[in-house]
Amino acid sequence: MRFVETRLPGVVVIEPKVFEDSRGFFMETWRESLFRDAGIEAEFVQENVSRSLHRNTLRGLHYQVVQPQGKLVRVVAGSVFDVAVDLRRGSPNYLEWVGINLSAGERRLLWIPPGFAHGFLVTSDAAEFEYKCTAYYAPEYDRAIRWDDPEIGIEWPLDEGAAPLLSDKDAGAPYLAAAEVYE
Repeated sequence: MRFVETRLPGVVVIEPKVFEDSRGFFMETWRESLFRDAGIEAEFVQENVSRSLHRNTLRGLHYQVVQPQGKLVRVVAGSVFDVAVDLRRGSPNYLEWVGINLSAGERRLLWIPPGFAHGFLVTSDAAEFEYKCTAYYAPEYDRAIRWDDPEIGIEWPLDEGAAPLLSDKDAGAPYLAAAEVYE
């Protein structure tokens, strides 16, 4: 496995070793000792799968203000533009974001540490997205920030002239100025 730091410290792209032959492929997506040696200490307690049926589906920006979740994410079908935003007020990188293209064909993973908001835009006709979490989903602490908040300024690669397909929750998410973030 190869661990590649992004421009946002703590957010890491993981490139697994893939063993392919005429039958298909095999790869490890998680080995605690390798991740620990790369500086990622995580204990996963929950795994989720999200299936999006349309290009330009946008999910996020989501986070939990208590029980923040670290997430190890990957795409198992299709492709997405995956985004992490540092919401830790005391961080020197507060409100900085990084976006990474992930696809089933490339087979890369992304580590997003606790304290970051997370979202993704489907860039293929459909996508299936899998993520392991370091804390349980807690609906009472679940928060969202608008995907297009100008204070954050994410450059989403939407198809020209397209509006994102949003859930009611994401469409009604507050701007950062009215959102609760980490101290």
